[in-house]
Amino acid sequence: MKLHIDKTQRLGVVEELPFATAIKDNELRDLVYDAWAMSLSSSGFDRINDMPCSGGPGGPELPGRGQAAHLNGVARIGVSIAQGLKDEVGHFTVNVDEVIAGGLCHDLGKAWEYDPENRARWADHRITGMPSLRHPLMGVFVALTAGLPEQIAHIAGTHSAEGEHITRSLAGEIVAIADMTFWRVLRSGQLLESQ
Repeated sequence: MKLHIDKTQRLGVVEELPFATAIKDNELRDLVYDAWAMSLSSSGFDRINDMPCSGGPGGPELPGRGQAAHLNGVARIGVSIAQGLKDEVGHFTVNVDEVIAGGLCHDLGKAWEYDPENRARWADHRITGMPSLRHPLMGVFVALTAGLPEQIAHIAGTHSAEGEHITRSLAGEIVAIADMTFWRVLRSGQLLESQ
């Protein structure tokens, strides 16, 4: 698989990830956009919102919203967690740019995992598994290929079940909790629909 940056896809990424403008480090923000353009290049999707807002293919979805709602939501929840702790525990510090970039990039591998051609190829899972690589692992590959810092690749790789067996970074723990919170609160609010 060869990852590349398609300019049209990158413009769509910029449009669909408005919360990225909260990243103060311009280089990191550009790498977030590049990474998502590369991720889309590994799939048949042109835009992040071509993927449903769900935790996994075939899982419950937030109707009428695409995957970008989840990414922006997780980044916002993560910042709220960090700010709330800073407000209550004055000496609490975390790199907020890492929390935002991690929230926006934690699901970088979903374009690969959701891609219909890949899903069809994985139908005989005796050969490839189903999927061959879950989105956290593919997300690490995309993040590092795009030049994102190791800290952001770590967040992509550890935000889900794969991260239960290693020690997450502080920003990684915040993003993992924000990700879980997004889905659990929507489920409790009966806002998700099974497909």
